[in-house]
Amino acid sequence: MSLSPNKPESFSVVGGDREKAKAVSESLVVIHDPYGAASEAYRMLRTNLFYAHVDSPPRVVVVTSAAPREGKSVTCANLAVSLAQADKRVLLLDCDLRRPVQHQLFCVQISPGLVDVLVGRFELREVRCEPVPGLHLVTAGHIPPNPAEILGSRSMTEFLIRARQEYDYVLLDTPPVRAVSETAVLAKHGDGVLLVMDTQETRRRALRQALGVLDNVGANVIGTVVNKARLSRSSDRFGYIPGYGAK
Repeated sequence: MSLSPNKPESFSVVGGDREKAKAVSESLVVIHDPYGAASEAYRMLRTNLFYAHVDSPPRVVVVTSAAPREGKSVTCANLAVSLAQADKRVLLLDCDLRRPVQHQLFCVQISPGLVDVLVGRFELREVRCEPVPGLHLVTAGHIPPNPAEILGSRSMTEFLIRARQEYDYVLLDTPPVRAVSETAVLAKHGDGVLLVMDTQETRRRALRQALGVLDNVGANVIGTVVNKARLSRSSDRFGYIPGYGAK
């Protein structure tokens, strides 16, 4: 399949279920509006990810933001679908155990999910679903009282090691950097971090603090995704999602 950002790919739900396709959240613009500006931006983001660090391309990517409601979950979901549309094997993990939304975006049940795998109740194959061909989604699962300990556990480290062997890309939807500690922990296990920001919401101070936290743990920030930004040919940003953002 062509990687050209100018060519939208067709979408079909596993099994050809048209009703299920209609039920998928409209936030997934790469499905519902494949020829729109936002979908084009996601394909550009995907292409940039393909060619980032050619010698050691990032395969486990942590997607986060400085503060809540800057669009990191929606960005993560659309990027995951876009990668799957390019014939990549993709695993999307909802690691925001405090305010998970991936189950809402894809209209699936929240549990069992990631937490249930990490505590040994289920195997990965038992909790993952395939809302889009090539994309496996693992929702948050039962919300624990100690998300930082769960995500910082040896079980999570071993889980990511196994996921690397099975998938081309593993995307982690994580909480905002400044809000909780677990994102910094997960960033150490990832190959790179995508930092999502909103031109109307993100404050410079918050952005500097978020970058400082990531730098302190040695995270590799491979780029930024700017929501609600005007497109510019001269831009050197990693990606733009015009008029977009919320979750």
